[in-house]
Amino acid sequence: MRDDLGTPYDGPVESTRVVSLVPSLTEALASVAPERVVGATDWCTHPADLAVTRVRGTKNPDLAAIRALAPDVVVANQEENRELDVRRLRESGVTVWATRIETVPDAVASMERLLHALGWRRPTWLDEARRRWCGPLPPVARTVVVPIWRDPWMVVGARTFTSDLLRRLGWRNLYDGLGPDSLNAAGERYPHVEVADLDMAGADVALLPDEPYVFTATDGPDAFRRTPTELISGRLITWYGPSLVEAAALAHSPRR
Repeated sequence: MRDDLGTPYDGPVESTRVVSLVPSLTEALASVAPERVVGATDWCTHPADLAVTRVRGTKNPDLAAIRALAPDVVVANQEENRELDVRRLRESGVTVWATRIETVPDAVASMERLLHALGWRRPTWLDEARRRWCGPLPPVARTVVVPIWRDPWMVVGARTFTSDLLRRLGWRNLYDGLGPDSLNAAGERYPHVEVADLDMAGADVALLPDEPYVFTATDGPDAFRRTPTELISGRLITWYGPSLVEAAALAHSPRR
């Protein structure tokens, strides 16, 4: 058995002590066996009542604290966690399962493989997510841009889970790097963009999530003169796990 990056996995047949360094994975694992999740980052906010040892952040985990928990396996992600931290954990004898996710089907398949590796049961939300998100693409209903940071302005770009999720909602991200009219010809994952250019991109709407930058009604919409804006849950468009079931409702949500 190998993880998403091809590293052989030598964990137990059934893991009972897991540390998660990824908020999405923490929520997903806690939905199956919360008592087996013994450590998580400070950014792992779901479920809200998860009682585990906190091991600092995704980019600066406390490796000593993780080792002290004696985990069967540490779960990480190629984008969210540093390769250096993963390597140091492995060099000290800690088993790490690394995920790589760029599309919604990637997320579903990755979660299926991870749960199989851990020896855990398959949750019902995972079946729902596969049914909802792994079929044919719907027609484009509207075009969007998705800022994720302000000063400097950054947007969701190419080969990202969020762009693929939006595409599967029928919302085309103008910075997704696809098509002849893409505004991200270089195919950057999170390009820097001048806000004036963003406002002139011609999108039907600018989606303003509440993470990683916390856009609010008074912080974000004020920068746009031409493009309508909508505040949106960052968790619903950037997390993979039980939130995928909730995110499906965005296709039918009223426009604000």
